[in-house]
Amino acid sequence: MTTNNVNIPINKGNYSIETIEREEAFNRKRGFGVEEEYKLNRSQWSDFPKNFHVSEYPIHVDIELSTFCNLKCPFCFYRVDKYDKKIEKGFINFELYKKIIDEISGKVFSLRLSLKGEPTLYPNLIEAINYAKNKNIKEVSMITNAGKITPEFFKELMNAGIDWITISFDGLYEEYEKNRYPLKFNEMYEQLKKYKEIKEKADKVKPVIKIQTIWPAIEKNPTEFYDKMSKVCDLIAFNAKRDYAEKEPLDGFQYEEDFACPQYYQRLVVGINGLAVPCTNGFNKGQELGDLNKQTVYEIWHGEKLNYLRGLNQKKGGFKELPQCKDCSLPRKTTQEIVEIDNRNIIVQSYI
Repeated sequence: MTTNNVNIPINKGNYSIETIEREEAFNRKRGFGVEEEYKLNRSQWSDFPKNFHVSEYPIHVDIELSTFCNLKCPFCFYRVDKYDKKIEKGFINFELYKKIIDEISGKVFSLRLSLKGEPTLYPNLIEAINYAKNKNIKEVSMITNAGKITPEFFKELMNAGIDWITISFDGLYEEYEKNRYPLKFNEMYEQLKKYKEIKEKADKVKPVIKIQTIWPAIEKNPTEFYDKMSKVCDLIAFNAKRDYAEKEPLDGFQYEEDFACPQYYQRLVVGINGLAVPCTNGFNKGQELGDLNKQTVYEIWHGEKLNYLRGLNQKKGGFKELPQCKDCSLPRKTTQEIVEIDNRNIIVQSYI
């Protein structure tokens, strides 16, 4: 979307490889039980950034439950010292979590319980989901590698009320096992089948299950990946691979010069330490917007720091004045190619 000489791409970097029918079904399931609120939220997600509109509260909040992870994935930023050394390892204090939920209750549509780490390692995960749902948060979700989600644990998550689970599943067979070490493909695929069986037996629509992959993991066999994974989930999408190289030639990146980020008008992101940061893509310390241990979501959302970032963001090329934005993948130019998947043409974008 373009406004005021800047381009604001919504959900850049995340691309569905689904049929229209399955996408529509996914959205119906995702909005099940909160249809009108969901419809409004989806329009706000695009319209607020397009109009530089700052709502009373963010329409979405990310709360990082854990920065620990149980995997060692070769493409992850945790494998790169310049990122890993800056990441505080731990869990969010549950009393702080409840304080945040108490404030946003009935004011924020959706909550995601993950950011950099693996949320299923959080000791109070089930209680956290229950608490948010009881406080009138319409959509509670998380991104997970699912390595800890046994069928029994899936039942607990479902009964707690989680609405949406995105599972990172990068490749088939040996490719998956290389990318998601030490998980085993056959074991994980059987678990996905059991999740579906559990939902069907309980006559539940939610949680909807989205399979998320990275394009390089499936580019050799995208149709086989789609055909296999579509049997066990509600939606399949992929991300372009981000380059977390140890030394990146920042001055050599090719940028979309008119890029502006939508996240300043959509969401507030809270780390395990209670510090709010500008977006879901930054890992640099020193860019904190405020401290939820001492402040409210409302104060930070309307605070001087975030409003300053919004002002720069509205200028053509203003993102280059922000270190976390210049280092981000989203402002980068992409290449496009047409790939056939399941007898359908899909546009695949890759960062230059």
